[in-house]
Amino acid sequence: MIIQICVGSSCHLKGSPEIVELLQKAIEENHLKDEITLVGSFCIGKCNRVGVTIQIDDDVHTGITKENFKEFFEEHVLSKF
Repeated sequence: MIIQICVGSSCHLKGSPEIVELLQKAIEENHLKDEITLVGSFCIGKCNRVGVTIQIDDDVHTGITKENFKEFFEEHVLSKF
């Protein structure tokens, strides 16, 4: 699985550094380091007014925040394993 997180200026201002940290921690805690490639990406092209944009393989998800991260990770990452 490839997870791309937008680190462009808009998402950076909306918290992408914090979301990157949450992703790294969740991947490690769930022993998925060999299963997931985490990469930064400049503008995925789906800017949203709230939150960060993340692409998992071919699926784009917008509006990811610290508050909804756990639900997002469980639904779109952990459910695939």
